[in-house]
Amino acid sequence: MAGAIMSAATGALASVVEKLAALLGEEYNRFKGVRGEILFLKAELEHMHAFLAKMSRVEDPDEQAKCWMAEVRELSYDIEDSIDEFMLCVDGASAGFRGFIERCTNLLTEARTRRRIAKEIQNLRARVQEVGDRRQRYMIDGNISMEASYKSVDPRVCSLYNDMSQLVGIDRPEELIRFLKDGDGASAQQLKVVSVVGFGGLGKTTLANQVYHMYGSQFDYWAFVSISRNPDLKKVLRIILSQVSNQMYSCTETGDERLLIDNISNFLEDKRYFIVIDDIWTVETWDTIKCAIPQNTCGSRIITTTRIKEVAESCCFSYANLIYELRPLCPVDSKRLFLKRIFHSEEQCPPHLNRISGNILRKCGGSPLAIIAISGLLANKAQTVDEWDKVQKSIGYSLERYPSVERMMRILSLSYFDLQHELKTCLLYLSIFPEDFAIEKSRLIRRWIAEGFIHRKGGMTRYELGERCFNELINRSLIQPSHISKSGEVEFCQVHDTILDFIVYMSVEQNFVTVPGVPNPPFGPHCKVRRLSFQHNTNEDSILMKDLIFSHVRSISVFGRSMEIPPLAKSIFLRVLDLEGCDLLSSHHLESIGNLFKLKYLSFKNTRLSELPEHIGELRNLETLNLERTSITELPATIVQLKQLVHLLIDRNVRLPEGIANMQALEELKIINIYEQTSRFWLEISLLSNLRDLSIFGAHPVLRWNHIDRCKQERTSFHLRKRRRNSGSSDAYFLDQPTWKNVVFSICKLGTCNLRSLSIDSYSHGYQDVDIKSWHPVPHCLQNLAITGGFIKDVPIWVGSLANIQKLELNVEEVWQDNIQRIGSLPALLYLNVCIGPKGRVQLEISSTHGFTCLRHLRIGGSDKCALGLMFERGSMPKLEELVLVFDAEETSRLCNLDFVFGVEHLPCLTSIDCDIYSLGEILPPSKAVMVAMDRVARTHPNHPKHRINILG
Repeated sequence: MAGAIMSAATGALASVVEKLAALLGEEYNRFKGVRGEILFLKAELEHMHAFLAKMSRVEDPDEQAKCWMAEVRELSYDIEDSIDEFMLCVDGASAGFRGFIERCTNLLTEARTRRRIAKEIQNLRARVQEVGDRRQRYMIDGNISMEASYKSVDPRVCSLYNDMSQLVGIDRPEELIRFLKDGDGASAQQLKVVSVVGFGGLGKTTLANQVYHMYGSQFDYWAFVSISRNPDLKKVLRIILSQVSNQMYSCTETGDERLLIDNISNFLEDKRYFIVIDDIWTVETWDTIKCAIPQNTCGSRIITTTRIKEVAESCCFSYANLIYELRPLCPVDSKRLFLKRIFHSEEQCPPHLNRISGNILRKCGGSPLAIIAISGLLANKAQTVDEWDKVQKSIGYSLERYPSVERMMRILSLSYFDLQHELKTCLLYLSIFPEDFAIEKSRLIRRWIAEGFIHRKGGMTRYELGERCFNELINRSLIQPSHISKSGEVEFCQVHDTILDFIVYMSVEQNFVTVPGVPNPPFGPHCKVRRLSFQHNTNEDSILMKDLIFSHVRSISVFGRSMEIPPLAKSIFLRVLDLEGCDLLSSHHLESIGNLFKLKYLSFKNTRLSELPEHIGELRNLETLNLERTSITELPATIVQLKQLVHLLIDRNVRLPEGIANMQALEELKIINIYEQTSRFWLEISLLSNLRDLSIFGAHPVLRWNHIDRCKQERTSFHLRKRRRNSGSSDAYFLDQPTWKNVVFSICKLGTCNLRSLSIDSYSHGYQDVDIKSWHPVPHCLQNLAITGGFIKDVPIWVGSLANIQKLELNVEEVWQDNIQRIGSLPALLYLNVCIGPKGRVQLEISSTHGFTCLRHLRIGGSDKCALGLMFERGSMPKLEELVLVFDAEETSRLCNLDFVFGVEHLPCLTSIDCDIYSLGEILPPSKAVMVAMDRVARTHPNHPKHRINILG
């Protein structure tokens, strides 16, 4: 079965419908006796799924609706568990049916199993019938409304009437006004747009409104209009026209969008205007409004606000326009705002409340909306530690009970309910992770896939679709990048505390995620735990864990490094087991792991685990196995039985068994040490036609002794001796080592299939046997290529034929002018990192004839005595945004005569310059010359790029 989408709103209904369809197929003709019941279940659940999907779009359903929705979700999980158990019994797929004795017992009890299945299906039918009847009665009563149920004032309206005293601690309007005024001469007369972007509650509307009142009077015509999630664009255009032309609203009631657009455009064509368009949700909405705004040269200005970065980017008419990203408040400003709201002073706080107020502010995470809401609540409470502590513990989980914070919850819910069905589920899943936790992108996406949230469609892989969801959540400011790689890729993210509290509340309410230690969790004899996250590592958590029933849990995550590992023996429906970083993990915890027949994601990363059990091979549905940073040095032979495994992540010193060609589902394999594997292994690798991401480490165990510490030397030596003893010959291990020729053969073969990303890391001697120029056939499908560690002599000619390459990293002894021509011809190249060898001397001129038509990021240079003579000519690299230069100051000064500008003024899209300069322990004249040159570039370049200079010894 393909695995239908799992959803926070609809539970397992889609998956259940798909599995019921399978039970009706030829494979399960043994169930003819209950075919009618299965048909009934399938039809009824399809109706429930459609109805529940509609209900999930209602922002505030009544209590009766919530109860019905919760009942259907729980029913769907129970039905899926029952079907999975039936299939397990009939197919004999689990470890519980191993061996001849078990198979015989299964045959003897098959009739009894069928009778039990028939009875269970009849019971499920009765439950479905009862829930379906209640749905019908509920619909007849007329209590369902598919529209948003908020009938009160738009929660953003209050922001329009905050006076300046409410702006304590939030971004001052003077800075935004400075951006609007920036420029002189002709540039000052051009239309300028500043787009303010940030998540809900940061004060975008308040800030824009203050600027509107402070700065708008300097213009002849002005307007302020707020957009809703589902705007009436005719009404929006009428408001703009009525405000700029001082017409009454009734005078603009008639007319279609086109007529209104023409009227606004014609009226403003030769006028100096200032317009604020608040809270834009879609690019399409802006595209319509933009048609009404003439791009005149009268010094007009526009401010837009949005929660979505893609929308902010679309609002920019030109590169001179600005995206102003609103940030959370710093701790000092947060405290000032908090104290002024409660004590009417920015300094006064009773000493006994200092600690608890600091904890509350940390929970608010610098969100002005959260600070104002919580301070308003505390202002009406007794000023005691106990009272304030109750509020602190309830933040995010039971705040909806307090009217003073209802507006905050509603503003956050606007972003949530604007998401598509799939994105809502992916967002709520982030409640699995603790506060302030740096969430690795790849870890999150693989978990989404294992849970069934991402469904394969089109020509994209599930991981690529997961990346799209991840990027969209960043785009909507719901998650924040916390670590960005040198290539500009977001590798880790975090969730702002206020947003995390909101999604934890939503997850707990829907019994989507259970977090012990959260106030009012859904524990009880009638509530089954579906996804369990241990985060707090307290004695109370350990006590709670003993009382929990794990028989229906689908995911277990343990984040406390010393947390006790939950029992696994009865968790047969587990899909995700994430024990990354658990210090107490040992082999005895894995004794029952072969029974987890539904397990898809298994991570032991960053643990002390030293070996895997042989019965790991019985996890026939496993898709991700992460063994990075463990003590494992050899995988059991049964690992090759994991025919559904897609991601296999191991350390550099791990030896894999032969037979890997059986694992045809593999798409990601890293990191493989060439000298830990046999020649046969590399021949089998070439047969993995679905492999997309391959990372290779190319240092021989003996040769790399000089590069590792004494403990690793001893461990490597021990395993070498062990393998020699097992082989019966002291030389057998080394005689069986592959050559680079085997490796290159496999790479080239995989490159003609699906290989998209290739990384080769070797020490300086690692490429001595590699003829890097002779790769054939050329791996044309590559999108990412990194050859690092050692230095190749030259850029191979075949690199110029990689038409799909987007990211290229090369360590090259020296770079010549023809190398630049070769690389510049790559039509899709976005990121280029060229590391130049020790004492390399580079003299390059880059012009428009060299290509680089799409390049956004360039890093070039070297550390050890590298002389970088570089000149960008006019028209070169037309889309380059980020430039990183690495060079030795004194050596480079001899090439360029202390002129370190490098022609960067000719790069029209440049936004940032980083210089890593190697000097002799102090800032010498060449280094000072670099600083002066970069400062001059930043001031005179039209984009005023950010610049950073790092002096290294």
